[in-house]
Amino acid sequence: MTEVRAKKTLGQHFLTDLNIARKICDALSGGTAEAPAQTLEVGCGMGVLTQYLLQRPDLETWGAEIDAESVAYLHAHYPGFRPRLVESDFLKMDLRALFPGSFRLIGNFPYNISSQIFFRLIEHRDRIPECVGMIQKEVAVRIAETPGSRESGILSVLLQAWYDIEYLFTVNETVFAPPPKVKSAVIRLRRNGVQRLDCDEELFVKVVKAAFGQRRKMIRNALRAAFGAFGGAEHPFFSRRAEQLTIADFVELTRWVAANRA
Repeated sequence: MTEVRAKKTLGQHFLTDLNIARKICDALSGGTAEAPAQTLEVGCGMGVLTQYLLQRPDLETWGAEIDAESVAYLHAHYPGFRPRLVESDFLKMDLRALFPGSFRLIGNFPYNISSQIFFRLIEHRDRIPECVGMIQKEVAVRIAETPGSRESGILSVLLQAWYDIEYLFTVNETVFAPPPKVKSAVIRLRRNGVQRLDCDEELFVKVVKAAFGQRRKMIRNALRAAFGAFGGAEHPFFSRRAEQLTIADFVELTRWVAANRA
């Protein structure tokens, strides 16, 4: 097998620039040669990034690949990787069973599931200290945007509640096969010092999603649609819109919702 056909249904755009693949690999921190950090690459494709990850003695690299054709290609070209290559949908994998301890996440993430990948990252934030991913530039900019600014959204608030985010570099369309219609970008997320938010964390997620779910409406209307009328009680933030709130504001609002919802 000489190559893998890119499948539109899987959002596949194979990176062809080896220098960029090396830079993505180098952006991820590791462990030591004696105690390598377990690392999961999402969407290995034809192994352009995988080959550099496998060269690092401070990483124990695993792969998640849903495409059977890609799996066959990787088996043929990287036979030593076979025991750690899981043919599965990353979004459905039992990550806690596969990695009893902490693990890092990396990949050229398919555009069509990049947001879902980050929501899984949030779910496993206690086990994933770092993530390096290449995604659509527009999404990367929005994720890295400071909460409280116009471009902030659900993911920027939720991710930055628990991670420090760096926009590393932009990637042009010409280094992919087939080339996408938009530019890409590489971002790095590292766990911040927040172990617990000062509120109900599950409710925090629901409040953020509800507020941005109707982002053109005032917070009052968005939250009442999700949680009810709060007995007529009002919060000072009710006259604002979701993108005007910081993470600390959302924490305060979550505590208020917990105390006032029916």
